[in-house]
Amino acid sequence: MNRFIETHSDEKFDVIVVGGGITGATVAYDAASRGLRVALLEKKDFSSATSSATSKLIHGGLRYLANLEFSLVRESLRERKVLEDIAPNFVYPVPMLMTHYKLSFKQSKWAMKAGLTMYDILSYDRGTTWDASKKIPLHRTVSVNRAVEMQPSLKGQDLTGASIFYDCMSIFPERLTLAFVKSAVAFGAKVSNYARVDGFIMDGADRVAGVSVADLLTGRQVEVRGNVTINCGGPWADILLGVAKQGGVVNETLRRSEGIHIITESKTNDGSVVASMTPRGKHFFLIPWRGHTLIGTTDKEYVGSPDDYRVTKESILELIGDVNSTFGEGFVKFGDVKHTYGGLRPLVEEQTEGTYESSRKYEIFDNASEGLNGLITVEGGKYTTSRGLAQKVVDLVRDKTDTPMNLVITDRRYLSGCEIRDMGAFLEGIRKKNPQVPGHTLEYLGRHYGTEYGKILEIAREAPGLQETVSPDGEILAEAAFAVRNEMARTLGDIVFRRTGIATLGNPGDAILRKVAAVAARELGWDEARMEREVRETAEGLKIPGRE
Repeated sequence: MNRFIETHSDEKFDVIVVGGGITGATVAYDAASRGLRVALLEKKDFSSATSSATSKLIHGGLRYLANLEFSLVRESLRERKVLEDIAPNFVYPVPMLMTHYKLSFKQSKWAMKAGLTMYDILSYDRGTTWDASKKIPLHRTVSVNRAVEMQPSLKGQDLTGASIFYDCMSIFPERLTLAFVKSAVAFGAKVSNYARVDGFIMDGADRVAGVSVADLLTGRQVEVRGNVTINCGGPWADILLGVAKQGGVVNETLRRSEGIHIITESKTNDGSVVASMTPRGKHFFLIPWRGHTLIGTTDKEYVGSPDDYRVTKESILELIGDVNSTFGEGFVKFGDVKHTYGGLRPLVEEQTEGTYESSRKYEIFDNASEGLNGLITVEGGKYTTSRGLAQKVVDLVRDKTDTPMNLVITDRRYLSGCEIRDMGAFLEGIRKKNPQVPGHTLEYLGRHYGTEYGKILEIAREAPGLQETVSPDGEILAEAAFAVRNEMARTLGDIVFRRTGIATLGNPGDAILRKVAAVAARELGWDEARMEREVRETAEGLKIPGRE
């Protein structure tokens, strides 16, 4: 992939997509796959904000049934299956252990039974996956003894049993988002990270004809023109709309909800996700991930500029308190936290008292009604439903412009690098082809790079040092070179957080960061000062807030 903004001149596009999170990535892919000329612009790195702050679950949203949002749950379950199919190396079924407690109606056996039965009914197509091994079974109920056997840390007092149901997990949401970007590029889309939209080009008083863009890496200022501009700014969508209105007026219906996660040593027993609820009625998960436990999420209204958002010690302690209220004091301690991350969810519903109760529905606004022809704004939504949302957005473009388009294929075509019919057979095959490579390295490469794994092994053969293992999962230094050459990584943070998992379990240590930075320096031409700055800034970003 190349940053088109560096050489862009006067090319005009059918669609300009602003925002390179999961929504922008899926919109760009859908539009390009239907034959449109597409430009995708992201002011930081792809999937660097909300899309990198998920619980790594691809789920139907069981709790939305409590709000009677049956259509949202059905849409989510349908899209869950689609993602299983088109991204088989990224999306997997995972068992969920949902506890039952007699003191809470929402967590009672009968409430759970009713909700999960409806969940099963709404996921009626769960058995039609392309990979037969990923069929999702019906839920079942287990006794107190079995629940404690599966998860010994469960508090026995008032526990009446548990339900086991299945949802899906995305092992690396940042790379799944990138797969959508790569798929858009495969259909001719022009994409660029570190390309900030600073203004809108107007044709007359009421027509948006493109955007003014600052290339943050070269300092170049360019104009990108297109027939339709789609605002996929996520938590920044209202701010971007205010720029388009030139008066700075923002859409006050957009709410921002903070969601944070912490990573600790393993706290789960058998590989199941433990889904529980605080005494205040809010859900959280203990998720087995890469030999550790991922704990989250929170849901707390955030007021202020999204540019200023940071995870705080206060937020971490609130999450720990919620977990310990269910599992017992001391189950998680502040000192147990190895890594933390967070982000802001854009929500469109304002009638609820708190953001937890707000719907995860999305809204697509044709801003022509506000005197901005040629601009569409997308707000809200969730990771799981992003592909379906993108289809509706591009349908609106078709209806507005009467532009001939190809048929939708995004629900029936593998994403780029994901062309794998049987994941188990694929992994076994690459082990047989590469007996000289450690098994855990092949496992990691196969799941995270799919059919592109061989390109990394080719790079590894260029120099012995590129074969060096830099994480317990078997990641190798060659991945850093691949990220720069093929995936538009331009900073050390891009590499260790969003292209690889080298720093996603916490600080891998100064020695590892320097080795990765040295590879990036050779690829990108950094001098010693730049390399030191990249290491320092990345290490700073890995610090646990409030910890010396």
